[in-house]
Parts: sequence; C-alpha cells; structure tokens
Amino acid sequence: MLFPKKFKFKKIQKSLVFGIETNINNPSLGFYGIKSTICGRITTQQIESLKKLILKKMQKFGKVVLRIFPFLPVSCKPSETRMGKGKGSFNYWCFPVKSGRIILEFQETSFIVASSINKLINSKLCFKTKLVKNI
Repeated sequence: MLFPKKFKFKKIQKSLVFGIETNINNPSLGFYGIKSTICGRITTQQIESLKKLILKKMQKFGKVVLRIFPFLPVSCKPSETRMGKGKGSFNYWCFPVKSGRIILEFQETSFIVASSINKLINSKLCFKTKLVKNI
C-alpha cells in the first residue's frame, strides 16, 4: 500500500479538484505517457491494481514510472449516523488528479502495448485517459 511515512494532520479539509495541470503535462521520463482528460481522485487501491495490470500486460519488457503518489487522507462518517459529533474517521488515501496530468509513463515499450494498456486503464479508473507521445 502506498501512503506517506510522516504526516502532520490526520484529517484535512475537503477540497475540490478542478482546473488544468500546467506543470506535469508532458512525458519526460518515458517515451509514452497516460494523461487524464477529466479531473478526479485516484485511490491507493486503484494505483495498486494499475501496477498489477501493467506488469501483467508488459511481461518484463520495459519499465513503468508512476508520476503520482497518494498524500491526501479521506475521512467519512458511517452511514445512518445522526448529524454532528465531529468529523468521521480516516478511510483511505488518495491523489487529486487535474485534467492534463500525466499519471504514468512507459519506457522501452511499443505503441501497440502502450495503447492496449491505455484501454485497460480506462476501464479501471473513474475518469477518462488518453495516450500521449513524448515530443
């Protein structure tokens, strides 16, 4: 599981994820990258399932570089509880993804493998992605 080793506060205020990513919007470490087209959140479980899916598809040919790390703790109250009595308990870690953000990059892979991985990732994640080539 991915989570930060140290963190200052257990619970953080909820923030909206919107806008366009301007810093990390082109693949720099790999030849192909997977870019998000819609804003959303990606959880640690989704990242782990993506890792397993990609390693299974690539079959030890090439490398994968993750460009995201979950740092945002998400808390939620149990269902059917009354109002008040503070914030809910910690539930999971996530990473807020803006549109245009590079999620992961591939090194030493062909276009056919990268495009098939992109189709699989689109079915796993809660937002749409597209395959981007390094300029």
